[in-house]
Amino acid sequence: MNKNLAFGTINYILLGVGIVIIVIGFVLMSGNGTTEQMFNADIFSDMRIKVAPMTCLLGFIVIIAAILVKPKKKEIG
Repeated sequence: MNKNLAFGTINYILLGVGIVIIVIGFVLMSGNGTTEQMFNADIFSDMRIKVAPMTCLLGFIVIIAAILVKPKKKEIG
């Protein structure tokens, strides 16, 4: 049976890794916010301002690479 899929196995693996990296970035950004009664200085931490967005950016770059990587074609016998 000949499957002509646009993506190969490595593409799907890279796509999954990219999605996991993006989810990790959003988890790093999450946390308690500031209310009118209480100011939370943690919203300006380096983790939320610098590390988490760069993690998400890395995840998007991995997903773009997963789309652009050309799968290897198998020759049928």
